[in-house]
Amino acid sequence: MEELSPLIEARDVRALLNRPEVILVDARGGPDAFERYRTGHLAGAVFADLEKDLSQKRANAANGGRHPLPDPYVFGSFLANIGISEETYILAYDDKAGANAAARFWWMLKATGHRKIQVINGGLAAIVKAGLPISEKVSVTSPVKRPYPVKHWGNSIVEIQEVANARTDEGHLVLDVREEYRYKGEREPIDLIAGHIPGAQNLSYLNNLEQDGTFRSREALAEQYHKIMGGRNKQDVIVHCGSGVTACHTLLAMEYAGIKNVSLYVGSWSEWSRNNQPIATGDLPMGE
Repeated sequence: MEELSPLIEARDVRALLNRPEVILVDARGGPDAFERYRTGHLAGAVFADLEKDLSQKRANAANGGRHPLPDPYVFGSFLANIGISEETYILAYDDKAGANAAARFWWMLKATGHRKIQVINGGLAAIVKAGLPISEKVSVTSPVKRPYPVKHWGNSIVEIQEVANARTDEGHLVLDVREEYRYKGEREPIDLIAGHIPGAQNLSYLNNLEQDGTFRSREALAEQYHKIMGGRNKQDVIVHCGSGVTACHTLLAMEYAGIKNVSLYVGSWSEWSRNNQPIATGDLPMGE
């Protein structure tokens, strides 16, 4: 099978609707995610909850961050429950231009080895603009008989100690994709402490997008990421964000640009900042 682009244009989705091998997935995060889904989604799309289906939260975010990956078997069972098998062609989207749960869902499927998944470029806004059918009806699919065989999360995950080693090694790039004000520590709206991992560089995931919420061209994305990589090999790049979600948006953008299998630090700032690790604000390191 020819390798699919990680993105599909909303205008090209219409031809795939109602095909039996296609599952539409509306992935959203936040406490009101399901209510937002119910107010309007792509007709036929099943719901995936970032907080419950795409992560397995622990009592203390110091252990894995705010959105740790679920147990592989649990995730495989979820996929089976919404009708996904190894042969399913998945089209995923969210209401945040892929920046929230859709890119995370895409990354998780790719990490399991699933090949037939694409994120709808521009998300729900692009779907509406393209005139695709919108529904308020909760969609259900027939579950498959056995859990999707998710055995592990692949080789593109790093843990906190690996990040600690990489941040002081010029041969590695630790890339923080949060907004600049969070990276600089000017304020922190989610986690307990503001700042960033000393040595990490910043390129917000927002730089992946055009003003209309669609991804920039492959060429523009390739230029910006090769520039910040500075000649480093992709295996020496670690991407993180606040809790391993928007980082997947950048990983999707990088793959779209031809830079594949870059590592994800799932725990991200939410884990790092809770483990007595060194913290920097602005350009001044603290705690070292």
